[in-house]
Amino acid sequence: MTAKQGAPVPAAPRLSDLMPWSVAPLRLGRSWVRDPDPAALRARWRALADADPAARALLFRPSRARTVHSAVAQLPGRNTPTGRLSRAVGRCPEPVRVLHGPFDRQWLLPDHRLIDAARPELWRVADEHQLFLVELGHVPQTPGPAVVCSALLPDGRSPAGRPGRIHPLYRRPGGAEPNLAPGLAALLADRLDRPITPSALLAWIAAAAKHSPDGTAVPLTADPALWDRGVALGGRLLWLHTWGGHGGDGPNGPGGRPRLPGGRRPYVRAALPARGLPATLDYDREDEALLLGGGRISPVPAGAWEFHAGGTRVLAEWFAHRAAAGAAGAEPAEPGSLAALRPATWPQEWTSELLELVTVLALLAELAPEVEQLARAVADGPRLGTAELRAAGVLPAPASATRPASVLDHQEEGPEGQFALL
Repeated sequence: MTAKQGAPVPAAPRLSDLMPWSVAPLRLGRSWVRDPDPAALRARWRALADADPAARALLFRPSRARTVHSAVAQLPGRNTPTGRLSRAVGRCPEPVRVLHGPFDRQWLLPDHRLIDAARPELWRVADEHQLFLVELGHVPQTPGPAVVCSALLPDGRSPAGRPGRIHPLYRRPGGAEPNLAPGLAALLADRLDRPITPSALLAWIAAAAKHSPDGTAVPLTADPALWDRGVALGGRLLWLHTWGGHGGDGPNGPGGRPRLPGGRRPYVRAALPARGLPATLDYDREDEALLLGGGRISPVPAGAWEFHAGGTRVLAEWFAHRAAAGAAGAEPAEPGSLAALRPATWPQEWTSELLELVTVLALLAELAPEVEQLARAVADGPRLGTAELRAAGVLPAPASATRPASVLDHQEEGPEGQFALL
């Protein structure tokens, strides 16, 4: 079925129409609370705790939102002190894995006293059932997806371009109350003649979402066969975005770890130096090799090397957060600062993470032609636009759907050990 020649093109709804509740990206306020290496975070905490009050205030890097005198509540689900840091730091909270930017899994110190805007409403609904859809900033003439999905709590950072917002799939813990415009699933089920689950709609968004001048657009097909095709493709994208943590029909079955076919899997051909950190990252196209200083990893498909998201090359951005000081793109750290406490040598864990990232990016690059074909087919076929969604009463979503749900089923500790009132 194709769209009629000359017929007006239905305006595609925005992601904010379909998933009304969204949260702004986290604003850390100080870089030292996040790092690719959890041991570095523990060392920074010890340095802060051991410093005298005057030095502690300087090491902390105060901002308008946070100083060592700030009194704030605990992050939901985190048993951390709430007393002022000027008095005592307390024991180090266990670092938690977060998604930094589109594809960089790093670690964060989950202490509310350290973070300018931690977005507690996200922490309240973050559990093993939750998935987060993150809008990526758009840089014209630069390829890359409009959204990524994460099973980890994302910080929402976009390396380039203006960052978008974070859309949880569920409004409550335990996979309860999907974050969908009321009536949307029922309308799609009626038009497509099949049940529409939250996971299926999320998969469609992952496959069909695209950048637009006024926010992420999500064209909705009215063709049942095309919907099934998009959901299947989106399911594989979600599987890759979450490193196999969410369903998908991977080579090892649903929930298996992404792997390239035998003979195409990347391996370390020349080990990284035992001392120091690499300062350069290059790519040998002829040999399909990734060069990290004197280290060499191959085969690395060109698609993985060229993969962009959020306006930058993903592998280059990943490396810059781990490279030696002074390397191109590396994050500067002032000598004597907490951020300067970082690994002096390349941890083995980083090599394993890099091999996984290369695999994910290579498989995503292989799916790019299918994503483009789907976009063309949707554009040529029947669609449900914003006008039809409005006529059906789906849009605009009620104001209550744009706000966090009341999910408090236990007491949370507020500032100075008092209970928070929510």
